[in-house]
Amino acid sequence: MKKIVYMAAVLICLSAKSIYAQRTDANIFGHVQSNHEHVPFVTIAVKGTTIGTTTDESGHYLLTNLPVGKHTLVAQSVGYKPTEKEIEIEAGKSIEVNFEIEEDVMKLNDFVVTGTRTFRRRTETPIIVNVIDSRGLDAVQACNLSEGLRFQPGLRVETDCQTCGYTQLRMNGLGGGYSQILVNGRPVFSPLIGLYGMEQIPANMVERIEVVRGGGSALYGSSAIGGTVNVITQIPTKSDYEVTFTTNSINGAATDNVLTANTTMLSKNGKAGVSLFANRRVRDFYDHPGITLRNDGTTLIEKDNFSEIPKLESNSFGGNLIFNPTPDQKLEANFSSLYEYRYGGEMTKKEAHLAQQSEERTHNILMGGLDYQINFNNDNSSFITYLAGQKTKRNHYTGLYPAREDFDTPAEFAEAESEHLKNPPYGYTSNHTLQAGIQFNHRLENFIRGANVLTVGAEYLLDDIQDSIPHYRFGVDQTTKNAAAFLQSDWSLSNAFTVLTGVRADKHNLVEHVIVSPRVSLLYRLKDYTQFRLTWGTGFRAPQAFDTDMHIAFAGGGVSRISLAPNLKEERSNSFSGSVNYDKATERHIYGFTLEGFYTRLNDAFHLQPAGRDNFGELFEKQNGPGATVKGITLELRANYNQKVQLESGFTWQKSRHAEAVENIEGLEAKRRFLRTPDDYGYAILSFFPVKNLNASISGVYTGKMLHTKFSPNETIQANEYRTSPSFTEFSAKVGYTIELPFFDSGLEIFGGVKNIGNFYQNDFDNYRNRDSDYTWGPGLPRTFYVGFKVMSL
Repeated sequence: MKKIVYMAAVLICLSAKSIYAQRTDANIFGHVQSNHEHVPFVTIAVKGTTIGTTTDESGHYLLTNLPVGKHTLVAQSVGYKPTEKEIEIEAGKSIEVNFEIEEDVMKLNDFVVTGTRTFRRRTETPIIVNVIDSRGLDAVQACNLSEGLRFQPGLRVETDCQTCGYTQLRMNGLGGGYSQILVNGRPVFSPLIGLYGMEQIPANMVERIEVVRGGGSALYGSSAIGGTVNVITQIPTKSDYEVTFTTNSINGAATDNVLTANTTMLSKNGKAGVSLFANRRVRDFYDHPGITLRNDGTTLIEKDNFSEIPKLESNSFGGNLIFNPTPDQKLEANFSSLYEYRYGGEMTKKEAHLAQQSEERTHNILMGGLDYQINFNNDNSSFITYLAGQKTKRNHYTGLYPAREDFDTPAEFAEAESEHLKNPPYGYTSNHTLQAGIQFNHRLENFIRGANVLTVGAEYLLDDIQDSIPHYRFGVDQTTKNAAAFLQSDWSLSNAFTVLTGVRADKHNLVEHVIVSPRVSLLYRLKDYTQFRLTWGTGFRAPQAFDTDMHIAFAGGGVSRISLAPNLKEERSNSFSGSVNYDKATERHIYGFTLEGFYTRLNDAFHLQPAGRDNFGELFEKQNGPGATVKGITLELRANYNQKVQLESGFTWQKSRHAEAVENIEGLEAKRRFLRTPDDYGYAILSFFPVKNLNASISGVYTGKMLHTKFSPNETIQANEYRTSPSFTEFSAKVGYTIELPFFDSGLEIFGGVKNIGNFYQNDFDNYRNRDSDYTWGPGLPRTFYVGFKVMSL
C-alpha cells in the first residue's frame, strides 16, 4: 500500500512538472494606473494558480509562457481595491491587459492578519479588525502610539500619573493589564514596557495598527481579555523618503519639538528592500495651576513649580528588511532602538534626589524579530517560523526630599536627611523578553462543503524582570514562562457563511495546570455590503505583576507600592460579542456603520486591597475578588463623499462593575464601580480634501464622568475621599498644504493646528511635594499650538 501511494505521488509530481514545462509562448503585458498615474509594485496574478508577478518601478509588468484557456487576472496592492479581468489565453499570442485601480479610501478591503493569524480581507474575517494607518495618525497629528490609539472605537488612552505622565490603554472598559500590545504580531511589549512604551513608540515607526476588541483575540494568549493591538512597522513597498519637523507650544509655557525621518529602498526586481526610521523628541516641563491646601483648610489656585507634564528627551531608530529569494519565500527582519529620558516633579536642574519631589526614568530598549515563511503545494500550504525579543535597561528614581515640617524635632529631621543623602531611593531594572514559534497553514479546497484553512502552531514566551529600590525595600524578581499550542479552523461554507473555531492551550509557570481557551466566531455576509458576526471566547490573566503594579506613585505624603498576595491565582474570562457591519458604496460616496454589543465576565478578578502604611507611604496588595462584569455597546459611523470629505467616529456606552463592592481606600465606603472608567466615551475625525494639495481635519475626543480615589496631602486638615470627575470633550484641528517640487520629484508640506482648542484641562491637581500624583483625569495636554513642515518624495 505504501509503495502504491509513493508511486502515485511520484506520478502526480512528474505530471505536474511536465505540464508546467510545456512552452505555450502565450504572454500578457501591460501597465497599472491609478488616477492616470502609474503604480509600481502592484501584484498581478492569475487567479487560482501560483503564477504572478509585480509591476516594476514604472508601473509595467510582463507574464510569459502562460497556460492556455480562460482565466481571471487580478491586480491588487495595499491601499487599493482589487481589480479583476477575464482573459482568454491562446498559444503563441501576446495580449495587452491594462488596469486602472481605485484607491480604497475607507480601507474596507484591506488585508488584515490580527483576527485569525492569517491574511484575510477585513470584510471577510469573522473577527472585527479596526485599522488606523500612517495617514490616519498624520490626520490627528499623533507623534506616538499613545496619541494615535485615542482615535479608535472602544479604546481609551489615559494619563495616570501627574508626575511621570505614564499612559494606560483601556479596551472595552478594562484596564491596561487586560490588553495585549504586539509588535509585528509578537508579544515583545512586556509588562514593564507597558508603563511608558505607548509614548516611546514613535508614529513614524508605524505602517498601520490593527485592533481586535474583546474575546475574539484569545488565540494570542494571556492578557488578551480586553483585546489585542498589533503595531505593524513600516514595510518597504517602494523607494521613497520623508523628513518632518514639528514644534509645539504647550499653553504658551513649554515647547515640544519632534524631528522624524523615514526612507525606503527597494531593489529593481522588488525582491529585497529596507525601510528605516529615526525620531528625535525634546519636550520641556509644563506646570499647570493646581490647588494648594492651607493649614486653615482653605485652598488657593496657583502654580507651584512642580510639573504636570514631565520633561522628555528621546531618540529612536530602526527598520524593516524584506527578502523574497523566490516567489514562494519571504524573510523579514525588524529591529528598533528606543531611548528615553523623562523627569517630572520639582522643576529644577538639581539631581533627582535633591529635588523636593521627583520621578526620573532613563530607558534603553532594544527590540527586534525575524520571520521566515515558505508557501508550497500550489500556495495551499505555508510554514512560518519566528523569533522575537526585547531587552530593556532602566535607571529610575522616585522620592521625596525630607521636609522639616514632617518631623517633630530637628534631630529627627537631620537623621532622615542624612539617611536620604547616603541612600537615596534610586532603582535599577533589567528586563528581557524572548518568543519563538512555528505555524503551519493548510487550505482544503473541498472540506465537506466549501474551503477550510487549518492553522496549527506552537510558541514559547519567556519574560524576566529584575527591579529593585533598596531604600524602600521594594523589588520585583519575576520570571514568567509560557508554552502554548493553538489550533484553528477557518471554514468558509459558502461565499456568505464562515465558521471560525479555535483553541489555545497555555502552560504558564505561575499556574499549576494547563489553561485551555476555546473560541468560536460566525460570519454571515448579506450581499457585498453587510456582515453579521457572533463571537464567544475565553481568556486568562496569569497571577503576575503587570505594568501598573510596577509603578511607584506619590500619595498621602509618601509613596504607594503594590505587592502580590501569596495565594493569588489566575483570573479567567468569558466574552461574548455580536455585531452588524454595513457599508454601501455609490459612484460618489461611501457610508456605513458598525453596531457591536459586548459582554465579559471576569472570574476571580484582580483588585487592589489597601494594606495599611509603612514609614514610606501607602501599601496595596493585589488580590482575587469575587468577579466582575463589563458590558456595553459600541457604535461606529463612517462616510466619504467624492474623496473630498471623510468622517470616522466611534462611541461606546458601557458599564464595568465588580460583583461585590471592593475597598479602595482604607476607611472609605467600598464600591462596585470600576475606578477611572467612564460609562460613555468616543471620538470623531472629520477630514477635508477640497483640492489636490490641501488637506484639513477636525477631531474630537469625549470622556464621560469617572470615579476616582483621592488621597489627601494632609489628613488632619482634609480627609481622603472619592471624587467624580466631570465629563469633557477636547477638540483639535489641523490644516496642511503641499507644494509640489517636480524638479526634485518631491513635495513640501506646510502644516499647523491646535490641540484641545477649548483648553479644558484638569483644574484640581494637588500642589507641591505631598500631592496625590495618581489623581489625574483630564486630557493629556492643555491647549497646544503647533506648526511644521514635511519634505517627501512624490
